[in-house]
Amino acid sequence: MAEQKKILWVDDEIDMLRSHIRFLEERGYAVSGTSSGLDAVELVAKEPFDLVLLDEMMPGKDGLTVLAEIKDLSPSLPVIMITKSEEERLMDEAIGKRIDDYLTKPVNPSQILSACKKILEKRRIQRGQITQDYVIDSNQIRGLIAGPTSWPDWIEIQNKLVKWDIELDQSADTGLKQSHQDQRRECNTEFVKFVERNYHRWLEEEDRPPLSVDVIRRFILPEIRSGRNVIFIVMDSMRLDQWAAVESLLYDYFTVQRDYYYAVLPTATPFARNAIFAGLFPDEVARRYPELWRKGGDDEGSLNRYEHDLLNDQLNTLGLKLHPDPKYIKILDVTEARELTKQIVTYRDTPLTAIVFNFVDILSHGRSESEILQEIAPDESALRSLIRSWFIHSELFTILKTASQWDCTVVLTSDHGSVLSTKGTTVYGDRETSTNLRYKYGQNLRCDDKHALHIKKPEEYRLPSIGLHSNFIIAKEDYFFLYPTKYHKYKRQFQGSFQHGGISLEEMILPVAIMRSK
Repeated sequence: MAEQKKILWVDDEIDMLRSHIRFLEERGYAVSGTSSGLDAVELVAKEPFDLVLLDEMMPGKDGLTVLAEIKDLSPSLPVIMITKSEEERLMDEAIGKRIDDYLTKPVNPSQILSACKKILEKRRIQRGQITQDYVIDSNQIRGLIAGPTSWPDWIEIQNKLVKWDIELDQSADTGLKQSHQDQRRECNTEFVKFVERNYHRWLEEEDRPPLSVDVIRRFILPEIRSGRNVIFIVMDSMRLDQWAAVESLLYDYFTVQRDYYYAVLPTATPFARNAIFAGLFPDEVARRYPELWRKGGDDEGSLNRYEHDLLNDQLNTLGLKLHPDPKYIKILDVTEARELTKQIVTYRDTPLTAIVFNFVDILSHGRSESEILQEIAPDESALRSLIRSWFIHSELFTILKTASQWDCTVVLTSDHGSVLSTKGTTVYGDRETSTNLRYKYGQNLRCDDKHALHIKKPEEYRLPSIGLHSNFIIAKEDYFFLYPTKYHKYKRQFQGSFQHGGISLEEMILPVAIMRSK
């Protein structure tokens, strides 16, 4: 049986409220009444209460004075203020002094009960409702994946999964969390099958989801042609759930419209982000910039050193002649971010300012090498929390708040997501094989086809041929690649790390936030 909740009701006409008190007691609450503010403070000092109902107008100590003293004694004790006055000034003052609700006399028993339930039983009621809502959404997801699915269906499924990622971050219901994780794994298994069936077709047909190559043409171009200046922000390796964890922080500054696109394969910076800035598939980028793909090149930083040129070429292809010229900025550390914060106002009249922020990617990779970060962010929920905390205090948030004062559009997106890699799978290749854990390219690669998509003809997937007889393998779900030599050593090192480059909902379905100043 749940512990009986204790309510202290403070009113100089407490005797007139006996019927209200009995009404609450009949519904399981223990109610103590007093007509004196002084007595109320003494009672709070002596014994624990779960809620105080406090009259605002009393002789001697008035309600606001009593409220302040109660909060000094017990800052977390909820207080409902009850008053005859409807003055907005009084309401503002009471709210400023941290009341939890505000009722205007005369009040009836049902009003009081509703206010008490909202505070005292909110968590219990919400837990029951959350379970009901989860079952409804879970059944809807199950129904969607049971039948033929389309690319919009998978965006809907991922949105529902992300909604529950965020909702269950605050829940202590481990059973519900486990059910959610099981369903997410089931969805990823089916999503991989969907991508295997359809991705090849998307590269040749118009009836496809927006892909990396479409981002600037679809989301940036219309804003510029409408005469609005655009700040285009690419968050390296940011997932949809991570954006959902911070999006609400911007509602005071922008109207936020969220759209989506699919990252091209492999879901890694040299392929996916180059595709965004170039508006071209990786094979086209390789032909135009052959030095990017010199044999043996495997450094993600060097493979993205032409982004500014790629952007300018795409704008020229789209027929955009901008004045002044577009700006491109890459932020790799805090010093560069602070410098941009100082300079951002100078870009106010620039038609297009493109900014790449690498923090989320650095954090995800750094977690694999730092015991402290692994302790702080042991799972996806904790990583979302850490990213939200970073965002609140970040130079990026400061830059966005500054931009919200201008008549411009901010388009914020990601180049790819990442996945918590939990299952190792063996790969065989030569010394020239690339080192990435979720995708590899090289000659004569071999792996278990259940765990990876094996691309023997890169040109069929719009991928560059890197040397003679080159081929790609791309990990499915949450697998990561390990060589048979020192298999167990590297499995221990990388199991539970965030990696990208593979096929999963988390890596492929990405947000595009279109934000306009309020």
